[in-house]
Amino acid sequence: MSAPRTPRKVFGRLSLPERTFVADALRAETVGGVLLLVAAVAALIWANVPAFQDSYDSVSHFHIGPEALGLDLSIEHWAADGLLAIFFFVAGIELKRELVAGELRDPKAAALPVVAALCGMAAPALVYVLTNVAGGGSMDGWAVPTATDIAFALAVLAVIGTSLPSALRAFLLTLAVVDDLFAILIIALFFTEQIDFAALGGAVLGLVVFWLLLRKGVRGWYVYLPLALVIWALMYNSGVHATIAGVAMGLMLRCTRREAEQHSPGEHIEHLVRPLSAGLAVPLFALFSAGVTVSGGALGEVFTQPETLGVVLGLVLGKSLGIFGGTWLTARFTKASLSDDLAWADVFAVATLAGIGFTVSLLIGELAFEGDTALTDEVKAAVLVGSVLAAMLASVLLKVRNSRYRRMVETEERDDDHSGIPDIYEEDDPAYHLRMAAIHDAKAAEHRRLAEVKAAEQARLAEVTGGAGEEDDRRA
Repeated sequence: MSAPRTPRKVFGRLSLPERTFVADALRAETVGGVLLLVAAVAALIWANVPAFQDSYDSVSHFHIGPEALGLDLSIEHWAADGLLAIFFFVAGIELKRELVAGELRDPKAAALPVVAALCGMAAPALVYVLTNVAGGGSMDGWAVPTATDIAFALAVLAVIGTSLPSALRAFLLTLAVVDDLFAILIIALFFTEQIDFAALGGAVLGLVVFWLLLRKGVRGWYVYLPLALVIWALMYNSGVHATIAGVAMGLMLRCTRREAEQHSPGEHIEHLVRPLSAGLAVPLFALFSAGVTVSGGALGEVFTQPETLGVVLGLVLGKSLGIFGGTWLTARFTKASLSDDLAWADVFAVATLAGIGFTVSLLIGELAFEGDTALTDEVKAAVLVGSVLAAMLASVLLKVRNSRYRRMVETEERDDDHSGIPDIYEEDDPAYHLRMAAIHDAKAAEHRRLAEVKAAEQARLAEVTGGAGEEDDRRA
């Protein structure tokens, strides 16, 4: 008779290698998120201070690039189509790693973040549609509130100082990776109007050459960088959004380690490119996309127009309810159980945090209402308002449980045997218990020595005190 199978824990403790990877990835994302926040604030100041407004518009709409190649673009356009390709290149590598070595490699484990991400995109879109059906607004912006900005979300965590357990952080990271994948598909499928098949064929041919060079083990940035630029330019001229080229190249990189390799090529290149993405590409995109005019009247209109109200409600309500509902349903119907250390309130708090939809939401907003500058700016303002509201609500929910999180993190990080590996991962290792026994023996021996020293000191003190009393009696 076979032993009963232990139910899989939702948000259970990560393996040590996965925990280390998540910690490193989130540390980099957090730094990038802080820079993103700084860039967004700078954009709002630049675009709203009367003395600077004209210069912001002048710089944003300044054109540069070879017109003969179809690349005479504004600075704002270069940031959205050019620099964000770097961001999506890193997203492609992250997705590839998750598929071959991370949470998504096991279909059973992948079901939770995939279903949660799908529900977390379907629910905001539904909220937007219902709001605009009721208010008679445009349906073009249904995809705007569907995206999650992991860097912005982690920057919020860094600011409020929440010690979120690694399992919840890993869920947030995996959720964002899957979210990015579907956002890419939405951009490719719904925001491509006319296709130049000659340019698209050239881009596909370039991708094939890129893949063959990787398969042959060819190395050298001087080979891949020019090729990547050609692929990007052809993809841009094809009518398909140019960021798709970045994702495609990221997915082609090998993210599994071979014998004698400390890092796979994908991990190595991601380590090199991520600072460029988080430190330059995304902040510059935010600088030239988040600069919308904000006033009391404009903020009031966010809650009165169906398009903007749909975006705000989609981010704040749709995201949280969709992700939480998808997670609960998956746990309910796959016989998985929640980790004993966590409550469903923690899942809801993380789901609310996923309502921060800054970078990709701004990009989709530009694509959805292209040609209508006024509505584009209003939708951007709605993205900012919705993201801030989601961040504030998540901060309150996470703060309530912060002391509990802190104790969990302390347990995860305790290393009493000084082996460099948290004790919680060594509980089944006999060598760990022998090291702890030696440490306790050394402490016991030290305490015995101290006990003997203190006893001797007390005996000497008693002799001195007793001698002084006898001398006083003789004098009397």
